[in-house]
Amino acid sequence: MAAPTDTFDDVLPEVLRFTSPTPLVDIGANLTHESFARDLPAVLARARAANVTTLILTGTDREHAEQAVTMARRHPGLFATAGVHPHDASRWNPALERAMRDLHRQPEVVAVGECGLDFNRNFSTPAEQERAFEAQLGLAVESGKPLFIHERDAGRRMREMLHAWRDDIADAVVHCFTAERETLFGYRDLGLHIGLTGWLCDERRGHHLRELVGEIPLDRLMVETDCPYLLPRNLPAKLKGRRHEPALLPWIVREIAHWRGMEEAELARTTTATALAFFRLPADETRPATQHEES
Repeated sequence: MAAPTDTFDDVLPEVLRFTSPTPLVDIGANLTHESFARDLPAVLARARAANVTTLILTGTDREHAEQAVTMARRHPGLFATAGVHPHDASRWNPALERAMRDLHRQPEVVAVGECGLDFNRNFSTPAEQERAFEAQLGLAVESGKPLFIHERDAGRRMREMLHAWRDDIADAVVHCFTAERETLFGYRDLGLHIGLTGWLCDERRGHHLRELVGEIPLDRLMVETDCPYLLPRNLPAKLKGRRHEPALLPWIVREIAHWRGMEEAELARTTTATALAFFRLPADETRPATQHEES
């Protein structure tokens, strides 16, 4: 394998080299994004240096889910999800359903998704989104794996659909939660988990989350970067290229802990334990491991 072109010095300045007091699980990392193609080994090394020891790679369609599975097979501490994002729901058909079912049988795949509803952009129609999401709810029941859910401006309909399936599905997490109090409390009533990102660190739109973060039950809270997206806006230094990455997760944990009024180490320990249980991973997954490299 060729040596990565970027180093700690020219990607993360010293002030941005955070280290979590205890191991962290990033439950939403889009490492199949093209921006990581040239320096993935360095990205993973920086994550390990930050004590972010387990990464769940988000599979938003067949292509990216397959890529995530391949990465997970090559690198310890990496796992994958497999689903069809609501933006691509119009593509759902029997062949795609069969492909998803096959992916869910792979041991590297630890959740069904990213799937759900997005009535903000409606790249696929609401009807198409509901059809694809309903089918993936069925696949989650069939596989017994938890759900990794995307929801934007569709809280009421999401709650209605999940309520109808709640007795049959296993655990479910609404990743990158950004909604309002009513939606959060509806998800709480359904016993869902909540994933928080650097949205909380955005002074333009994250204020309401700072007020709500204490309302999320601690044993239902998980953390994620959603990288390369949602780079925290309140980082103590500018980042060249503006690409988010897993090594910055400790900053998000620090911010969440601040707004919850608790110690960073306690939040790190609890969210990691919750994530390991949710994705059914052994506790030793958080131990640092030597990276497998391609020959």
